[in-house]
Amino acid sequence: MTSALPARLVELAQGHGVATEFWDWQGNHRDVEESTIRAVLEALGVPAADEEQVRAGLADLREAPWRRVLPPVRVIRAGRAHRLPVHLPTGSEFTARVVLEGGGVLEVAHDRGTVEREVDGMPLSQFEVRLPDSLPLGWHRVEVRTQSGAREADSPTMPLVVAPARLELPDFLQGDGDQAWGVMTQLYAMRSRRSWGTGDLADLADLGAWAAGLGADFVLVNPLHAAEPSAPMEPSPYLPTTRRFVNPLYIRVEDVPEVAYLSAAERQLVEWHADDAQRFNDLDFLERDAVWAAKEAALRMVFRQGRSVRRERSFHAFVEREGQGLVDYATWAVLFGVHGPDWREWPEELRDARGAAVDSFRQEHSAEIEFQCWLQWILAEQLAAVQREVTETGMRLGVVHDLAVGVHPHGADTWALGDALARGVTVGAPADQYNQLGQDWSQPPWRPDRLAELGYAPYRDMIRAVLRDAGGLRVDHVIGLFRLWWIPEGQEPRLGTYVRYDHEAMVGILMLEAHRAGAVVVGEDLGTVEPWVRDYLADSGILGTSILWFERDYDGDGGLLPPESYRKLCLATVTTHDLPPTAGYLQGVHIDLRHSLGLLDRSLEEERAADRTAREEVLADLRRRGLLRPGAGTAEQVEALHRFLGFTRSALIGVSVSDLAQDTRIINQPGTDEEYPNWRVPLAGTEGRPVLLEELFAWRSARRLARTVSREA
Repeated sequence: MTSALPARLVELAQGHGVATEFWDWQGNHRDVEESTIRAVLEALGVPAADEEQVRAGLADLREAPWRRVLPPVRVIRAGRAHRLPVHLPTGSEFTARVVLEGGGVLEVAHDRGTVEREVDGMPLSQFEVRLPDSLPLGWHRVEVRTQSGAREADSPTMPLVVAPARLELPDFLQGDGDQAWGVMTQLYAMRSRRSWGTGDLADLADLGAWAAGLGADFVLVNPLHAAEPSAPMEPSPYLPTTRRFVNPLYIRVEDVPEVAYLSAAERQLVEWHADDAQRFNDLDFLERDAVWAAKEAALRMVFRQGRSVRRERSFHAFVEREGQGLVDYATWAVLFGVHGPDWREWPEELRDARGAAVDSFRQEHSAEIEFQCWLQWILAEQLAAVQREVTETGMRLGVVHDLAVGVHPHGADTWALGDALARGVTVGAPADQYNQLGQDWSQPPWRPDRLAELGYAPYRDMIRAVLRDAGGLRVDHVIGLFRLWWIPEGQEPRLGTYVRYDHEAMVGILMLEAHRAGAVVVGEDLGTVEPWVRDYLADSGILGTSILWFERDYDGDGGLLPPESYRKLCLATVTTHDLPPTAGYLQGVHIDLRHSLGLLDRSLEEERAADRTAREEVLADLRRRGLLRPGAGTAEQVEALHRFLGFTRSALIGVSVSDLAQDTRIINQPGTDEEYPNWRVPLAGTEGRPVLLEELFAWRSARRLARTVSREA
């Protein structure tokens, strides 16, 4: 196919991983708009407004690697030899070595330079350092030492990451028939009598203990990433201010040890705040801002109580471990309270996280910044306690956390990480069968070039933090480790394009950190996915995601996929947070909602008919298999659908807490913002009445549904 785009622009774009064409969800070939390509290149720091800039960009693209002695970073797999290019002036003599993370030095050999090029008037040669296949896992450093006259010159260095060849499943999941099940929950929506209006980490521990008693091995939660530190708080857990730190909304105040040392009057005030917040447990929709106002007031009182010597040492050890990243987040949170929610509108001198004005601000507001650090320490303690408690009650994996795709454009990460996140573009998705106008998620993407320059440290630190005290990690839109749909700001989602990432580096670092944490990794690989990507993830030991309604034999007749054909490396579920709970899906509530919001492309009658036909095809298959009797009601249908999952080969089976409660209300309607109360719907029963955990735990129907997938039934 011939492109109408300027040839040099295409070459420049492809050299920076920017797609100039793609195949849409219907199999049609599409050319990317020229204006989109130029805007995306600009966001990558590559001016391309005219032919002169494109020519200059191409020259720099060809010569940039030669201007470096070593590449910015290398991520390789264990057990594989690797050749590393080294660029030095022709005739140079040098030695190379690997400084190992755990201590020790390994001298490595190199070939004579055979490829030569003149750059900026200097004749250069490309040598190749031979990295052996015996390197241990870890974060190492390559050093190149050259000789200048009679003395040793500066030693260029490069981070070298050695990742596992494959991320192995735990022993209890190794066999072809081995399977574990767990519960999936939106924690904020899952309240108990002691909750302060939203679910918290104590509620998570209680759910885990209850589910473990029924044979569950994990509890998968929504992203717990931090939101805004004060009202208004973004309700979506998938649009956080940072992915490295946690939302203090999830703290159970009464479980903070220092509460025990409050005076009688202070304890009464804490109880008053609790009573004030617990009245929100009866509301039909969540009130995060009001809940946090009460919880923050109580936590500030506890913070002022002070700490014992032992606790003080523990706090300072935490702050030292988390380093500059924690200080930056805490500083942003305080600046947020002083200067407003959008750091791009702060005084100019405070927009630079590394500037002198920010240092002065930290000194002036040290107590407030310490409070923000303290909140994160309390969260770390409570998260560790949850994982310890649920595994002690019998879960073999415990808590599986969820990693959002990106962060809020005005948030802590965009301020603290600087140009590691691209400016002038947002992340989204092209049109597909469920969102035919495409999606704009309002999130700035990682810049692949800056991530490499930084040795992937911000990405590593984020992954490492989320995996701490976890049995697993679900990566939302795992395809984002390979490519993301970048949309120039102000443009429609359809006018975007794909930008590729170094997936060997992104996936390799994820595998290394998961291996060290002893965690499984689940990639949400739904939607438009290049077929080779699923194979690559499976070869790496990363599980995919299967939703029963959408599993079909696309390599055959397109019919329903039989259970024995499901992937082994997979988390299989009936529903997900972007679909209604199963009882609601069976009733077609998603069709009615999309119709009321004007999101349907066909008439309501056509959509209902198509949806009813698709549902009936699945239910008919269940009846043929003897899993569902004719005329069965909704509750029996929900049980049969979950029983079907038990016949699959999938390593993990997930059961939504919403299904345990027989909820019907939609958690999130993709493609909407304020048109629907996304992420504000609490756990409810069949009649839409809010349900507390204590009620759910006592329901025979919840235990019966759990036993349909439990091996201990």
